[in-house]
Amino acid sequence: MNKIPAAKILIIVVTWNKKKYVLELLEAINHLDYPSEHIDIVVVDNASADGTVEAIRKQHPDVVLLCNQENLGGTGGFNTGLQYAFKQPEGQYDYLWLLDNDVLVHRSALNALVDILDTRQDIAVAGSTMMQLDYPWRINEMGAFVNAENGSLMLNRHFEEIQYWRGRSPQSLIRDKYLDLSQTLANCQPYMDVEYVAAASLLIRADVAKQAGLWQDFFIHFDDVDWCLRIGRMGHRVVVSAQSLIWHLSAAAKVPTWILYYDNRNVLVMLKSMGASPQVLHNVLRYTLKKAVYYALLGKTDLSHLHKDAVDDFLHNRLGKKEIKLKAIPQPNQQIADVFMDKKIKRILFSIVNLQATNIQAILVQAMKQRPEMEVQFIVDPFSQTLNYQIPNARFTNLPGGRFKRYYRYWTLRKHYDLVVQSDYLSIIPLSWLAPQVLFINDETFTLRPRSTIRAVWLTLKSYISAYFLRLKA
Repeated sequence: MNKIPAAKILIIVVTWNKKKYVLELLEAINHLDYPSEHIDIVVVDNASADGTVEAIRKQHPDVVLLCNQENLGGTGGFNTGLQYAFKQPEGQYDYLWLLDNDVLVHRSALNALVDILDTRQDIAVAGSTMMQLDYPWRINEMGAFVNAENGSLMLNRHFEEIQYWRGRSPQSLIRDKYLDLSQTLANCQPYMDVEYVAAASLLIRADVAKQAGLWQDFFIHFDDVDWCLRIGRMGHRVVVSAQSLIWHLSAAAKVPTWILYYDNRNVLVMLKSMGASPQVLHNVLRYTLKKAVYYALLGKTDLSHLHKDAVDDFLHNRLGKKEIKLKAIPQPNQQIADVFMDKKIKRILFSIVNLQATNIQAILVQAMKQRPEMEVQFIVDPFSQTLNYQIPNARFTNLPGGRFKRYYRYWTLRKHYDLVVQSDYLSIIPLSWLAPQVLFINDETFTLRPRSTIRAVWLTLKSYISAYFLRLKA
């Protein structure tokens, strides 16, 4: 690796209400192996209300602060930073380094990316390998390819693990002098060609960035994918480095809510930009509406509407930020006691919910002690037939293994309960119709929703059926 790189770097960071994370990132940048005299930093603040701007001005006075008057999302934030970069004198910066505000960067992460662009003029973009912050030994993505049939990302080495890193924190790993996955993983080169690298850590030639232009107005999600694909269509190579590492919080356990709108709309827009055929767009559009039917059947009607809105806005070329108001607002699991203490709720059916992971076991036990008249039943997984915890005075309902017998069993349970509790990670449609209210829970939050209605499902189903007769232009 170059010990004294000559390239001049402009770092662009976008932040919104993440003061702690962005300050930690700026501190980590100060400890990079890359010489600080070759680095300038721009932080774009999306109208944070947590004192981010004041803290940066006080602790990092050399940082250029660009303050948007409202939250423009990752797209608008990076476009603000890119506009600043494009206005600089030609040759002022060799490369632009785009960073998420909540990543941890290894000390040699920038050096490895610069080495690639310095030595290979045909490569325009180099990105880091993204490790999982919550499981520091696990790869989240090493670049990706885009499935041209549905827009999904095919992540390289997704969830592959470096076993001898187990037990180490990301804070200790970023201090190691060198971390080179090409020397650790089988059949792994120092860098490899891909179609996309995340803007969590993306180094691009300044002149190529200017030629490619600003990001499409996606607000969030798939904006960096679309940009990388555009750069690839310009004839440039995009690569990911196995020698440049960052750590980022995994999205695997996050429960989708309002972001579903942007994911579904932006995939359709991206596919159209890629030149996808009308048939491909038609297939993805129908699949999006099929998911809308699924959420309507579950009783998550607001999430169902997000899918329909995504399709409608794509068809009418409406981009940018959308005002989204969800009917069910997620509440912290610590507040679930209010639900269990509601005297109108006398019979509760729990589906396959991990009470320990959700941290509600003690709350439920306490509620059952205070309300001895409340009856709690648990559905036992037909494949395990056991529970990994005990609840005093609880009853158990076994389900048969066969699908038809199981659905008949659901039918016999209808109208027996005041509340059904389901896991956000494994929701079962028939259970959402057994009680007037359904509580969906994950490891951090819960939402209390009314049972779905035939009308809500029918209206969504009509949209799905009508999509079969839609004609899209090439």
